[in-house]
Amino acid sequence: MAEVTGKLEEEALKRKNRLRELREKRTHDEQNSNTSEEGTAAPKPVFRNYKPESEEFQEPMVMDDHAGVVEKEVGMHLEMMKTPIVIEEIDIVNLAPRKPDWDLKRDVSKKLEKLERRTQKAIAELIRERLKAGQEQDILLAVNIATVVASSTLQQTHSAED
Repeated sequence: MAEVTGKLEEEALKRKNRLRELREKRTHDEQNSNTSEEGTAAPKPVFRNYKPESEEFQEPMVMDDHAGVVEKEVGMHLEMMKTPIVIEEIDIVNLAPRKPDWDLKRDVSKKLEKLERRTQKAIAELIRERLKAGQEQDILLAVNIATVVASSTLQQTHSAED
């Protein structure tokens, strides 16, 4: 433990010495810049974003010839436009964004198919039982009910897929 504490203290002393040296260097540089400003002229301004109006500050400028470069680029684009662009047939279904619950519907659809088959079997059994029981008058009613139930379940599955 004493070794760790001693090591930390050594590092702290080194940091303090470095900071002290940097402060001394900065104050020394500031003093030198103050004395040099009195003896020398001010630095010349650099105009990067605008062209000065005063002739005193204007420097001879070399004009860049960008016209040749632009003409070449425009020529290349025109040549590219002459060649026909072959677009492969794109499947619109893949481009359309999917609904947020598409994965849930996909997983549930298999289970719904099984339930649909079981429902149809159960309806058929109920009709057979009624026929055996001798309820011939209710046959038409049972068939109508079965078709209504089947159509409603089909509508539900179609609406669930959408």
